[in-house]
Amino acid sequence: MKRRKIYFYSALILTISIIVLLVTGSTLLTMALYNDKSIPLGTFITWTGMISLPLTIYWGLKELRKPSNKLNRILSGFIKTIIIFGILWVPISYLLAGNFSFTFSEKETFQGGQAAMRWFWRLSYGIGIGALLTLIVFWISLLFKKKKTVANNE
Repeated sequence: MKRRKIYFYSALILTISIIVLLVTGSTLLTMALYNDKSIPLGTFITWTGMISLPLTIYWGLKELRKPSNKLNRILSGFIKTIIIFGILWVPISYLLAGNFSFTFSEKETFQGGQAAMRWFWRLSYGIGIGALLTLIVFWISLLFKKKKTVANNE
């Protein structure tokens, strides 16, 4: 099996497994990594998902790895940016929350406060939604490409 397929299937299995864990609210998510219970395992499980979802799309679509037209170059750049945000999700989230359990309060200061919480959720949802939107735009572009090909053949 080619390396690309191994990367794709590995990322796909990780993505599906993590989605199942998050949707079911598994007890693994709240399990503490250390005795002081300050870092839940769910932080790293979610982080893996934030990276594996856009990587699944990247490794699954050749046009996003080696784009052949302008739209696909834009989509390729977008998915690569989302992968980078996925990799930086924990460091950015830590800076926003001030802790690794990513809990926020009613503080007046930015870090750990309500404004930081809004940025945390924007980042978190943005990674997932951005990856899926990239995939949807790519699929829609395929529909228009097929219609254009059919119209030229008639």
